[in-house]
Amino acid sequence: MRPRPPMLLVALALIALVAGCEAKVYGAAAGKPAPPRATPVAPLVHAIVPPQQPQAQVGTLAGLQDRIRQATDQAASDGATISVALLDRATNQLIVNGDPHLVATASVAKLFIADELLLQESQGKATLSADERSTLDAMLRSSDDDAAEKFWNQAGGETIITDVAARYGLTSTQPPSDGRWWDTTSSTPDLIHYYQMLLDGSGGLPPERAKLIIDDLASSTPTGVDGYPQRFGIPDGLYAEPVAVKQGWMCCIGQDWMHLSTGVVGPDSRYIMVVESLQPSDDATARATITRAVKTMFPTGRI
Repeated sequence: MRPRPPMLLVALALIALVAGCEAKVYGAAAGKPAPPRATPVAPLVHAIVPPQQPQAQVGTLAGLQDRIRQATDQAASDGATISVALLDRATNQLIVNGDPHLVATASVAKLFIADELLLQESQGKATLSADERSTLDAMLRSSDDDAAEKFWNQAGGETIITDVAARYGLTSTQPPSDGRWWDTTSSTPDLIHYYQMLLDGSGGLPPERAKLIIDDLASSTPTGVDGYPQRFGIPDGLYAEPVAVKQGWMCCIGQDWMHLSTGVVGPDSRYIMVVESLQPSDDATARATITRAVKTMFPTGRI
């Protein structure tokens, strides 16, 4: 992930409207070196559909609010700010903690690039060669920035973000003011909503194309093409669960490192989780902090 120029930060920081440490619970209204090799993980279910048999609402998320509070306090003692959102797709229970607004999505914006490109292909507006498919895989699995740059320009640049936001109803997701894909802004609830609609097909991307994205995220490599470790947060925190993740990281948010860990969790893709941390530290310390936060929330490595 490319470093971010500090001069862009002040304006972006002003978009944060809500902040706090108290977890909130919402109920449903109604139902170009070669990329590194992936670490084998338990397979996610292949069907991109919601769970068919929702479990009782009281259960796996019991006590989570207290553990989120504990994780937030631990991070704060190290100077870090943690924001979390987690959705149980079986019950539609959503827990949100901290400031939902993200000053940047960094490499998580590659999800939107892939989504728009694959939609254009499905509509006959674009053609992907075998080499381009491989490049797309590297962008999602190993966070290849050059691949993102290529497809960003190929699929429409900033219009990618406005089109995806419109299709998925992402009210807080905005294209970058400087034209750089990694400066796309969003929110933790928007990213939850994106994954939810990607999985159930309501965002407009055909299921077979959505499956390509999820399969690539399930094959996320331990390090990116640039050598950056990308198992922080969800992968190492939920070590006992099958996960499909897209990670983002960026330095120079003021004095902070930003790490953003997002994805789908569980053999039935039941949970969607987004966790962001901002910390004025070195990158290794910041990665350890976000991973420790997830482990504090889920001490058994499972949700």
